[in-house]
Amino acid sequence: MFTLFFRHKNYMIAILMLLLLSIICQIVMGVIYHKLIWETENMSTTTNRNLQKLKLKFSSCRQLHETVPNVPVFVDKFINQIRVGRLPLSFLKHVSGQLTLLAVLVAGIGACMGIIHNENFFQIAPFYLISFLGLYCYFAVSSLVDIPGKIKILRTNLIDYLENHLSSRLEQTKLDMRIIQPESSAEKEPEKKAVNFADISLPKHTEKDEQDMENSPAFTSSEAEELELLLKEFLT
Repeated sequence: MFTLFFRHKNYMIAILMLLLLSIICQIVMGVIYHKLIWETENMSTTTNRNLQKLKLKFSSCRQLHETVPNVPVFVDKFINQIRVGRLPLSFLKHVSGQLTLLAVLVAGIGACMGIIHNENFFQIAPFYLISFLGLYCYFAVSSLVDIPGKIKILRTNLIDYLENHLSSRLEQTKLDMRIIQPESSAEKEPEKKAVNFADISLPKHTEKDEQDMENSPAFTSSEAEELELLLKEFLT
């Protein structure tokens, strides 16, 4: 039986490699989404860079626009931008499916080449068998990993955190800042003290100053003339 499988060794190795890569892509996506779901259970203390960026972006949008009108769309955009290195996870999902289809295509090409070389049914049967087994393994792993289910759980956790936890904390923080700001401005203003005129000490005149005042005339001639004019106007 194994001799039949390895009769077309090159085809079989190519088919197995393509199927293995497609299954690895599914497992990698499942592990990443599972880790994100676990991190969303403790969003306040998470160390995941993607989730920290999401929190920072949401906080910035709330501060700029007061509210985020559609949080589910905000979360969906974040989920679509999750990457492994430079490759988005959505790209890995498509690559996984394309690799499986490519493996089936290679198996079909191998079977056609066997028919062209006049091989009997038992000689080309391994191509059909490995195609069916490969498809079964791919769909079995896909159902166990359950990428759509993990995306749904991740989306629900993120929307719940942003709407019911982070939003209320931002509003409470703004309220606290509004309460604190008047108090801080009042503390910064210097206290205005009432002026007590009794405490003001006038400069003391010396004997020399008094002599100068006695010797100096009370008014000059120009000032006396101005006073006379003002008195006349007032009397008239």
